[in-house]
Amino acid sequence: MSTRYPFPDLNSLPQDIRERILQVQEKAGFIPNVFLAFARRPAEWHAFFAYHDALMLREEGSLTKGDREMIVTATSAANQCLYCVVAHGAILRIYEKKPFVADQVAVNYHKADITPRQRAMLDFAMKVCQSAHALGEADFAALQAHGFDDEDAWDIAAITAFFGLSNRMASFADMQPNPEFYLMGRIPRQK
Repeated sequence: MSTRYPFPDLNSLPQDIRERILQVQEKAGFIPNVFLAFARRPAEWHAFFAYHDALMLREEGSLTKGDREMIVTATSAANQCLYCVVAHGAILRIYEKKPFVADQVAVNYHKADITPRQRAMLDFAMKVCQSAHALGEADFAALQAHGFDDEDAWDIAAITAFFGLSNRMASFADMQPNPEFYLMGRIPRQK
């Protein structure tokens, strides 16, 4: 697997990191490269995945798991991050149970098979991604018209900002998507 920074040996990692990676491997059937890439610096790995989990596994608010992955896929495409578009696009396809949605969202979410609510969510996320300094009351009002509250706006912005960091690190390190991601959610999973 091509990457600027070689992955550490799994057996050399702190026990808690190794255990989490093995849990992910058991569930997914492979180890997503991001888990190994960040493990080269255990303190950063802990911080990264703690914030990731706080955002992506949050149960409060109106964002679904699919909404969260849709934000990541759309903004990662705007940031030209191959790893995150492919990896989170795969998860998006699974959560939304739509084999084409990730490609549509990544290329042009305005033409994607998504709801008007999701489109408004992505409009807000893209503004955070590309010109957060220009956000104004009209942007929040557009979200509110679709049932989002201020806490949902925070979630959308936080997910967008966090994955902006992730996108830049993945691109900088030349982190490549695992081959398994390309087919996930497109064809039935092998048992």
